[in-house]
Amino acid sequence: METFEEYLNTMDVPEQQDKMEAILQWVQEKYPNLETRIAWSQPMFTDHGTYIIGFSYSKNHIALSPEVKPIKKFRGLIEETGLSHTNNIIRIQWEDPVPYSLLETLIDYNIEDKADYNKFWR
Repeated sequence: METFEEYLNTMDVPEQQDKMEAILQWVQEKYPNLETRIAWSQPMFTDHGTYIIGFSYSKNHIALSPEVKPIKKFRGLIEETGLSHTNNIIRIQWEDPVPYSLLETLIDYNIEDKADYNKFWR
């Protein structure tokens, strides 16, 4: 979590910081081969130099950013989970449980879909 420590320390609400830290820790443990970095002021995970997923927070929610393609592909699943979204982000309200199975689906998809991809963004 060293990579993300400074980012987490910018969060003023301890419960929100704990929730964000738990999500980032889960991704690191589930996907130990992914690289971690802070870019564009958000924690993100990459694979062989290509973007897999990023996270950010606001007053009302955590934003997941898996890129547009997986949001479109899994729109039904996202909506079944009860989360709101745009083309670019999926919102987890602070009071909502973290949908780890959805995170796994999005991350697995990006890792597989971008296995031979050599640019950062799609």
